[in-house]
Amino acid sequence: MSTKNVALIVGATGLSGSYAGRLLKAQGWTVVTLSRGAAELEFSDRHIAADLQDAAGTKAALAAAQDVTHVFFCTWSRQANEAENVRVNALMIRNLFDGLAAAPIKHAALVTGLKHYLGSFDDYAKVKPYTPFLESSPRLPGLNFYYAQEDVLFEMAEQRGFTWSVHRPHTMIGFVIGNAMNMAVTLAVYASICKETGRPFVYPGSTEQYNAVTDVTDARLLAKQLVWAATTPEAANTPFNTSNGDVFRWTWLWKQIADYFGLEVATHPGKPTLLEEQMADAPAIWAGMVAKHGLQDIPVNTLASWWHSDADLGRTLECFTDMTNSRTLGFDAYQPTRSSFTDVFDELRARKIIPA
Repeated sequence: MSTKNVALIVGATGLSGSYAGRLLKAQGWTVVTLSRGAAELEFSDRHIAADLQDAAGTKAALAAAQDVTHVFFCTWSRQANEAENVRVNALMIRNLFDGLAAAPIKHAALVTGLKHYLGSFDDYAKVKPYTPFLESSPRLPGLNFYYAQEDVLFEMAEQRGFTWSVHRPHTMIGFVIGNAMNMAVTLAVYASICKETGRPFVYPGSTEQYNAVTDVTDARLLAKQLVWAATTPEAANTPFNTSNGDVFRWTWLWKQIADYFGLEVATHPGKPTLLEEQMADAPAIWAGMVAKHGLQDIPVNTLASWWHSDADLGRTLECFTDMTNSRTLGFDAYQPTRSSFTDVFDELRARKIIPA
């Protein structure tokens, strides 16, 4: 039997999956990718299209992946309420592992996030957890699809004899188009529209979040942690918070973003001014900017996820993480947050997705 590492990236078109796939490919792994539909991915050696909610279809599709040694589960499906989130997302991960029954899996990594500490969409921020968020914190009461995903992972690992890791990034920063939770691209589009129209570049979230200490997660750093945990025996069966390693306040970072785009920071009005409302007329404005500046013709609502950035920037409690588990085991990757954003902005300009 081959000893070559074969990674299956589930959710390979998203932020965490695509960055993990590129890093694994660069390190010589065979990379198998999975998403709901067909995809042309430069880092993929073999792509599988499967709807993980369809058990029979998933099993049939995964017949082409029985050589997989490492699984990186980087996807989820949002439903109408948390009970459905729990049912559907647990089913997806169970169907995946059932479809890999003959695969010689050594390790499986699951990417979740800070709703582990803050609560589900239905109960979000109803408790005020200690900050920085500690990996040793107990689960919150109530339904949470992250917990349901973990429980299936733990069950499968025990049954099949492979190790696991769980990764909890904060707001993910990276370059990908069409992702439902992409703050860097959203803010680049917002800043570009403000510059084009002369609108004030106002922080759209809450006063509390504007002034609070926080952190974010560069998708490149998450990819490094995923690969490290999958290949470091001491990291087996451990949950890991994942953030850049610095902390900041939006009062500072908003000025950095403004300076990049040649804008002045508008006075914060003392209450949220939601992007979803501010940018209601963005489709027509953006279409005009595409024509004027010769940009790629991508609809603005494909680029920007106004609702998600509103949710992140509108929080009224402090959110940042402690990385004791990975730091004590030797993971020391660090990423300055300012360049997490400006590197994405540079790429958006180079690809003519936003104006230079």
